Amino acid sequence: QVQMVESGGGLVQPGGSVQLSCKASGSILNINSMGWYRQAPGNERELVAVMTRSGSTHYASSAKGRFAISGDNAKGTVYLQMNSLKPEDTAVYYCNAVIRDGDGAGDHDSWGQGTRVTVSS
Repeated sequence: QVQMVESGGGLVQPGGSVQLSCKASGSILNINSMGWYRQAPGNERELVAVMTRSGSTHYASSAKGRFAISGDNAKGTVYLQMNSLKPEDTAVYYCNAVIRDGDGAGDHDSWGQGTRVTVSS
Protein backbone atom coordinates (compact mmCIF):
# COMPACT_ATOMS: atom_id res chain seq x y z
CA GLN A 1 0.00 0.00 0.00
CA VAL A 2 2.61 2.55 1.14
CA GLN A 3 6.33 1.91 0.92
CA MET A 4 8.90 3.97 2.79
CA VAL A 5 12.55 4.51 1.87
CA GLU A 6 14.89 6.55 4.06
CA SER A 7 18.50 7.52 3.60
CA GLY A 8 21.18 9.92 4.80
CA GLY A 9 22.68 8.13 7.76
CA GLY A 10 26.35 7.63 8.37
CA LEU A 11 29.24 8.49 10.65
CA VAL A 12 29.35 12.04 12.00
CA GLN A 13 31.48 13.76 14.62
CA PRO A 14 30.00 15.08 17.86
CA GLY A 15 28.68 18.57 17.24
CA GLY A 16 28.18 17.84 13.57
CA SER A 17 25.07 17.75 11.43
CA VAL A 18 23.30 15.36 9.11
CA GLN A 19 20.01 15.39 7.21
CA LEU A 20 17.90 12.28 6.84
CA SER A 21 15.49 11.91 3.94
CA CYS A 22 12.42 9.77 3.45
CA LYS A 23 10.14 9.20 0.51
CA ALA A 24 6.83 7.37 0.63
CA SER A 25 5.28 5.82 -2.43
CA GLY A 26 1.98 4.14 -3.13
CA SER A 27 -1.28 5.40 -1.64
CA ILE A 28 0.24 8.62 -0.34
CA LEU A 29 -3.08 10.48 -0.48
CA ASN A 30 -4.03 8.58 2.68
CA ILE A 31 -1.06 9.72 4.77
CA ASN A 32 -2.14 11.58 7.90
CA SER A 33 1.29 12.20 9.35
CA MET A 34 4.95 11.36 8.87
CA GLY A 35 7.71 11.23 11.40
CA TRP A 36 11.02 9.88 12.57
CA TYR A 37 11.75 7.31 15.24
CA ARG A 38 15.04 5.92 16.45
CA GLN A 39 16.25 2.83 18.21
CA ALA A 40 19.58 2.52 19.96
CA PRO A 41 21.08 -0.81 21.04
CA GLY A 42 19.31 -2.06 24.14
CA ASN A 43 16.58 0.57 23.88
CA GLU A 44 13.02 0.62 22.63
CA ARG A 45 12.15 2.49 19.49
CA GLU A 46 11.25 6.06 20.40
CA LEU A 47 9.64 9.02 18.70
CA VAL A 48 12.02 11.77 17.58
CA ALA A 49 9.74 14.09 15.61
CA VAL A 50 6.41 14.01 13.81
CA MET A 51 4.71 16.26 11.27
CA THR A 52 1.02 16.20 10.38
CA ARG A 53 -0.45 16.86 6.96
CA SER A 54 -1.33 20.38 8.12
CA GLY A 55 2.28 21.07 9.01
CA SER A 56 1.99 20.84 12.78
CA THR A 57 5.15 19.42 14.35
CA HIS A 58 6.11 17.79 17.61
CA TYR A 59 9.54 16.90 18.94
CA ALA A 60 10.85 14.69 21.66
CA SER A 61 12.47 16.70 24.43
CA SER A 62 15.87 15.32 23.43
CA ALA A 63 15.42 16.69 19.91
CA LYS A 64 14.08 20.17 20.65
CA GLY A 65 16.46 22.94 19.71
CA ARG A 66 18.73 20.61 17.74
CA PHE A 67 16.59 18.74 15.22
CA ALA A 68 14.09 20.01 12.67
CA ILE A 69 11.50 18.03 10.73
CA SER A 70 10.25 19.25 7.38
CA GLY A 71 8.61 17.96 4.25
CA ASP A 72 5.25 17.56 2.59
CA ASN A 73 3.03 14.74 3.76
CA ALA A 74 0.80 15.15 0.72
CA LYS A 75 3.82 14.32 -1.44
CA GLY A 76 5.08 11.63 0.89
CA THR A 77 8.34 13.39 1.69
CA VAL A 78 9.86 14.09 5.07
CA TYR A 79 13.29 15.17 6.25
CA LEU A 80 15.05 15.36 9.56
CA GLN A 81 17.81 17.93 9.97
CA MET A 82 19.98 16.89 12.89
CA ASN A 83 22.36 19.46 14.36
CA SER A 84 24.67 19.56 17.37
CA LEU A 85 24.80 15.79 17.38
CA LYS A 86 25.79 13.92 20.50
CA PRO A 87 27.03 10.36 20.96
CA GLU A 88 23.71 9.49 22.56
CA ASP A 89 22.02 10.28 19.24
CA THR A 90 23.62 7.15 17.83
CA ALA A 91 20.80 4.91 16.66
CA VAL A 92 19.01 3.46 13.70
CA TYR A 93 16.54 6.07 12.49
CA TYR A 94 13.25 4.97 10.96
CA CYS A 95 10.82 6.92 8.82
CA ASN A 96 7.17 6.44 9.73
CA ALA A 97 3.87 7.25 8.10
CA VAL A 98 0.44 7.00 9.67
CA ILE A 99 -1.93 5.93 6.94
CA ARG A 100 -5.69 6.19 6.97
CA ASP A 101 -7.41 2.87 6.28
CA GLY A 102 -9.57 2.46 3.22
CA ASP A 103 -12.79 2.34 5.24
CA GLY A 104 -11.93 5.66 6.87
CA ALA A 105 -12.47 4.28 10.37
CA GLY A 106 -8.89 3.63 11.41
CA ASP A 107 -5.26 3.87 10.47
CA HIS A 108 -2.05 1.90 10.38
CA ASP A 109 1.68 2.50 10.26
CA SER A 110 4.18 2.07 7.49
CA TRP A 111 7.90 1.94 8.23
CA GLY A 112 11.12 2.30 6.33
CA GLN A 113 14.01 -0.10 6.68
CA GLY A 114 16.03 2.31 8.83
CA THR A 115 19.22 4.27 8.35
CA ARG A 116 22.03 4.15 10.88
CA VAL A 117 23.49 7.31 12.40
CA THR A 118 26.70 6.93 14.38
CA VAL A 119 28.00 9.94 16.31
CA SER A 120 31.61 9.36 17.26
CA SER A 121 35.06 10.87 17.05
